[in-house]
Amino acid sequence: MAKVMVVDDTAFMRLKLKQILKEFGHEIVGEAENGKIAVDKYKSLDPDIVFMDITMPEMDGIEAVKTLKKIDSDVQVVICSAMGQKKIVLEAIKSGAKDFIVKPFKKGKIEETINKLNIQ
Repeated sequence: MAKVMVVDDTAFMRLKLKQILKEFGHEIVGEAENGKIAVDKYKSLDPDIVFMDITMPEMDGIEAVKTLKKIDSDVQVVICSAMGQKKIVLEAIKSGAKDFIVKPFKKGKIEETINKLNIQ
């Protein structure tokens, strides 16, 4: 079971992802509506995995990944993106994200992604 933080500027997307993660037995330790808040909360929440949207106000997902990597080089970030953002997803991976999932979320893909991260 992983401790997870969900970061998305859309409340509905955060809710949907949290429901799926809870179904798989993961603990939601926190959520944020943009990258800046996620970075601020990261240290105190100490999640095993951060699910991060790309397009958000104040600080986007790519900047947030870069900042989190400076705080914790072992941070496990999974980027959540809409279809057609391949170039941005590649940029996120180069910035330090471990994987990505495409919106709308598919339960099987989320479980597969978490299993790939091999969280103890």
